[in-house]
Amino acid sequence: MNKGRLEAFSDGVLAIIITIMILEIKAPEGHEFSDLKPLIPKFLSYVLSFIYVGIYWNNHHYLLHGLSKVNGKVLWSNLHFLFWLSLIPVSTAWMGEHNFEKAAMSLYGTILLLSAISYVILQYTIMCSEGNDSALRRVLKKDFKGKISLVLYVIGIVTAFYNQWISGAAYFIVAMLWLIPDKRIERVFASED
Repeated sequence: MNKGRLEAFSDGVLAIIITIMILEIKAPEGHEFSDLKPLIPKFLSYVLSFIYVGIYWNNHHYLLHGLSKVNGKVLWSNLHFLFWLSLIPVSTAWMGEHNFEKAAMSLYGTILLLSAISYVILQYTIMCSEGNDSALRRVLKKDFKGKISLVLYVIGIVTAFYNQWISGAAYFIVAMLWLIPDKRIERVFASED
């Protein structure tokens, strides 16, 4: 299989995830702006999840850019990653529907944590597949953002039971960390093209 097929399938799954998330936000019955107020938690949870899916889509693009051959391990690692991402709409809807309550915030963080771990597994699988001299391995030697993200997810999951604001802040900080593109990746792949 060439990597184009893998990219197309992954892009399709990510597009469906975003579509499912927006379909959870229903138009209000009323016709006044005040009728939109109950939708604020749903909208905020959608925005945060949209940012996360967008970040993963962007990083997944770069990850697959460094891939020269697709094997069974890469396929299964990619499916594992997509599985965890596909659960984001459920936790997003639950979190928005119940105003960021403790269990919903904890589940959301758990799914984000497992998505991140599965992404790291996918990275590792691709690096092993590409060998020790791969561009991806050179770029990802020091993955500070990845490590701090995992710590912040755990903090968010644990604090969800005590203070949802701290939990939400941890998830928001991770998203903001990853919104800033990693220039190392862009430089390495630009020099190879």
